[in-house]
Amino acid sequence: MDVVASMEALAEQGVTVLFKADAERMAERGTAWTFVAGGAPSREDVLVRTEAASVEQCLAVCLPRLRELGFAFPE
Repeated sequence: MDVVASMEALAEQGVTVLFKADAERMAERGTAWTFVAGGAPSREDVLVRTEAASVEQCLAVCLPRLRELGFAFPE
């Protein structure tokens, strides 16, 4: 999967996407990654968020939810 292409496709549809790597939580071997997507124009119901140990785990949770909400992006 091309993560950048997927995030660009979401942004083109008005969704703001944030990936965060938390150094403190990473040092603790915890859920160091956060993914948040939201803010689509005229779609106040769009807020998808998760915390996980890896980028891949974040995507596995959030991308299917975004598809369910009707957003399109590359596989």
